[in-house]
Amino acid sequence: MQPLLSRRTMLKLTSGTALGLACQGGTWAAIPHATMRTRPIPSSNEPVPVVGLGTWIQFDVGTSDAERQPLREVLQRMVEQGGTLIDSSPMYGRAEQVIGELTQETKLSEKFFYATKVWTQGQRAGIEQMQESMRKMKRPRIDLMQVHNLIDWQTHLKTLTQWKAEGKIRYTGVTHYSTSANAQLEQIVKAKGVDFVQFKYSIGVRDAEKSLLKAAQDHGVAVLINEPFESGSLFQKVKNKPLPAWASDYGIQSWGQFFLKYILAHPAVTCVIPGTSNPKHVVDNLGAGYGAMPDEAGRKKMVAHFEAL
Repeated sequence: MQPLLSRRTMLKLTSGTALGLACQGGTWAAIPHATMRTRPIPSSNEPVPVVGLGTWIQFDVGTSDAERQPLREVLQRMVEQGGTLIDSSPMYGRAEQVIGELTQETKLSEKFFYATKVWTQGQRAGIEQMQESMRKMKRPRIDLMQVHNLIDWQTHLKTLTQWKAEGKIRYTGVTHYSTSANAQLEQIVKAKGVDFVQFKYSIGVRDAEKSLLKAAQDHGVAVLINEPFESGSLFQKVKNKPLPAWASDYGIQSWGQFFLKYILAHPAVTCVIPGTSNPKHVVDNLGAGYGAMPDEAGRKKMVAHFEAL
């Protein structure tokens, strides 16, 4: 989602530059450093880098070079910094098509873990939509297919289970954008019917901490987190506020990394998927996957500081 406050402004207001960024000849590039953290997908033990990319709004663009060049750079920066997971949906306009075309244009198509969704009613309509998503993303198989916002989820999960057995997809999942669905997501997680669950969670909206995160961890379901910045409202709250001095203990050099590391410090979280179309911002986001993570005491300290602002 689009931020309410310019991310560029926020980077200037905090530490001046983001972790892992350097200006070289007027362009921004990644400073080499250690490998990004990974977390295993419980159902397979396959490692996944902990910071990925959401594509809602940002990748719903036309065909002009002015619109697409920043997105090419975002994908290139992801690969350079060790990110792999890209999350999309038929709901996101042209995003799937843009992902497919740009990953091929940049010759990076084999570098990513592709996640998308089924978002319709009925078995036949679901099958046709998923086939269209594969065509748009130019993939012979999708890594993760999720039922978007639990639309006709029981019908689609039957198809996804069959498709996984047939090798058309690698993992199954369910998603929702609202915390009001957390109880239902938890029931599905406890039934062990999916490999992944995706939901909303941030330092400002912590409903998932009540039981959903623990349920996913206890039942071996991987967790994707959407809306880590609450549509940019978290940046509005910290406008003109400096980072606490102790943030450097965790390698945090921007408010974006502060918000992402709070999420990633929870052991149930597999990957967080902030959306952006800005190459500098994607490097800043990916920087949250490096260095020390807060322990539980550190997470409580982060919440206390945030709520006191």
